[in-house]
Amino acid sequence: MRNTTRHRVEGANSLWHVYKTVPFLKVVKNFMVIQTARYTPFLGMKNWLYRNFLNMKVGEQTSFALMVMLDVMFPEKISVGRNTVIGYNTTILAHEYLIKEYRLGEVRIGSEVMIGANSTILPGVTIGDGAIVSAGTLVHKDVPPGAFVGGNPMRVIYTKEELAKRWENDEIYGKNS
Repeated sequence: MRNTTRHRVEGANSLWHVYKTVPFLKVVKNFMVIQTARYTPFLGMKNWLYRNFLNMKVGEQTSFALMVMLDVMFPEKISVGRNTVIGYNTTILAHEYLIKEYRLGEVRIGSEVMIGANSTILPGVTIGDGAIVSAGTLVHKDVPPGAFVGGNPMRVIYTKEELAKRWENDEIYGKNS
């Protein structure tokens, strides 16, 4: 289950209430910062923009690939650990606007996490340290530390222990070089 806070609305769907939940000028500023960062090839600059203008917690040596789309309304609810890779065109949401309610939730991405291209991370999700998220995955629930997950709906493909066993003889990690 995702860890979100639910807020009921009356009348029109919740998106019609958006500027009652977040100031318009904040959205404009966030949009400009996020769009600038999406297209810049300078990883350090992206992290600086995210930390200083969006109030995100971003660990050292974390890499946001080109076209990563962060939540434009509540980016401050996103935190990413150190030495993590967020793949091309990934979307990270901290909100969802529905018909009768909107939901907000912190997104916590650990250290040394690999998120494959074109993934979507929903609000209220925690991705544990050392996890691997396969490309194109819809992350709709928490990911255990060290697990390899993928698909839509997302499922655990290998636990941390199963993945470690598979890598015991893998040349890429220097065991048989």
